[in-house]
Amino acid sequence: MSEPLLKIMNHHSPACGDPPIVSSDGSGVYLGYFENSCGEQWIFTYDRVARRGELRGGDVGWNDVLSVENGRVAGLMLAADEATWLQACWLAAASRSR
Repeated sequence: MSEPLLKIMNHHSPACGDPPIVSSDGSGVYLGYFENSCGEQWIFTYDRVARRGELRGGDVGWNDVLSVENGRVAGLMLAADEATWLQACWLAAASRSR
């Protein structure tokens, strides 16, 4: 197939950095996207081979990669809907790699 499954526009200002180009090429990568009611965007990726989760968000700076452990990011305060989404992503992604 030549067309991407999803194309998501960046809602953040240029000061937030360049939004990442994320691909789920290969069967070992899980990809999750979330946008809250204010337009804040989050991208979660989980490498099932390396067993590593990462979170990126416009409000924290697209270029900063946050490590996700057990569905949480140390020191990052998320709203309830964001935290629920991240936990759901973790459960969906990490449960297959156990």
